[in-house]
Amino acid sequence: MNTRKHTKFVHAANYAAEVEIEISDSENGWAPYISLDDALKLDRVREALLSGDVATASTYAKKVYALSTVAA
Repeated sequence: MNTRKHTKFVHAANYAAEVEIEISDSENGWAPYISLDDALKLDRVREALLSGDVATASTYAKKVYALSTVAA
């Protein structure tokens, strides 16, 4: 089984975050997949962003972005 680092972008409300996870490749089963811990980390970041808790989201994410609308 091989693992590799991957940056996942999580978008919720007016925020986005870069979260680093590990993807596991295997010849058996439903590869590629992520661990339960990484899935829970993504959920925690998403919930924190939805509630506007940037401090909590930034403990799990590499970067947190505030998004705004641009008029064209």
